[in-house]
Amino acid sequence: MQALPRCAGARLATKAAAAPIRRNVVRSETRNSSFVCNSCLNTSNRTFSSGSSRCNNNDNNSRAPAPTAPPPSSGYAALPSRRLISIAGVDAAKFLQGMITSNMSDLTTPKGPAAAGFYTGFLQATGRVLYDVFVYPDTLGLGPSDSPAGSSFLIECDDSRAGALMRHLKKYKLRSKFKFQLLEPEECLVWQAWDDATFSSRQNGTPEDGANNKIVTDFLPDQKGQIVLRDPRSPTMGLRVLGRGNDAPPRVQAELSDADAYRIRRYLDGVAEGATEIQPDAALPLEANMDWMGGIDFRKGCYLGQELTIRTKHRGVVRKRILPVVLYGESEAPPETLEYRPSAVSEGGLSAADVPHLLSIGRSGKKGRSAGSFLDGVGNIGLGLCRLQMMTDVQLPGEAEAAPFDPSKEFLMQWGGDEEGNGAQKLKVKAFVPEWLRSKISEGNEGAPRS
Repeated sequence: MQALPRCAGARLATKAAAAPIRRNVVRSETRNSSFVCNSCLNTSNRTFSSGSSRCNNNDNNSRAPAPTAPPPSSGYAALPSRRLISIAGVDAAKFLQGMITSNMSDLTTPKGPAAAGFYTGFLQATGRVLYDVFVYPDTLGLGPSDSPAGSSFLIECDDSRAGALMRHLKKYKLRSKFKFQLLEPEECLVWQAWDDATFSSRQNGTPEDGANNKIVTDFLPDQKGQIVLRDPRSPTMGLRVLGRGNDAPPRVQAELSDADAYRIRRYLDGVAEGATEIQPDAALPLEANMDWMGGIDFRKGCYLGQELTIRTKHRGVVRKRILPVVLYGESEAPPETLEYRPSAVSEGGLSAADVPHLLSIGRSGKKGRSAGSFLDGVGNIGLGLCRLQMMTDVQLPGEAEAAPFDPSKEFLMQWGGDEEGNGAQKLKVKAFVPEWLRSKISEGNEGAPRS
């Protein structure tokens, strides 16, 4: 691994791989010690610490109510759920190259394909996602002033996992020459800007050509004092913008919105983000669509967790993926379109906020293998980790003999009640495959090996 001395890196990776994965401990830490609920994210006087944030509000019923209107087609919003870590020094790029799933040479090459930044992830030794992040060149000068040119970067991560990521960096730093620190929101804040008329679902979401750069500059011509990245996770996500503190919002002709609108747009696009939706120590990067969202370079050299990721890629079959889902009542007809409807709750008044995290999705009226699990949601929409062959019409390579998808079959989530299900709360769920993701899966299946 390029970031570590060969012998030391081998010892650390071997030790980490051999140790039992204590998922319950990791999830307990995330839930009780560092998880931030949605209502806290929307509280204006919320304070931040140098470590992980703490929230004492873990009851599903205490979540903030769903927004009463769909998100605007054009807008921008601050993202208090995201934090930034400054990492700078002569070994910073080399260290990150051995730790993340993307290629740092794309970032450090002038006018390279990802010169403005990229989406990527940190994995643990057995290939499970620890942190989904963005990495940017620090053109704002937030790192140490004595850092050599081109050796300072910013890591954007989930606020609830920032403290854990700091410990992760410290664990593998060894004798590498760099410094890192957690930045306060007053120092640098993350924004998202979008416009449906500018960012088409048929456009390429990766910043690889002049046409894409023109789209970005036309929408945000004044980028002085900001870091601007075309969000590569889906074509319609818009722009990621980093500015110094609360006084530097994106200078776009759009409506000021909020994090809820951004969250709804993510769900409609099928884009997962943060520890609640991409489970630390449990989620596979390909199941979280990181391969189709520009988050993995399969041609780069060794990095922590590479072995399982490459093996999964070359096997050619990913049976479960995170998809947008629509919730509806037991007696309601299945929805025909993927649409956020604030008033669309079940006849019992249930919505996505009432559904327990990671609740299993099963076939309605039939017992058997789970079809997936519910991750998070708002109103009548959310994200689920879904079995493609069961819940969608996507055909996987080598799966032609499997039972074909039946659109008349419905899927159900239920919780509470007794062992027989009496008194249980229930919601039906339907998965959708966004246009951008369907085209990516189709392209990948064409070149995938057949079993």
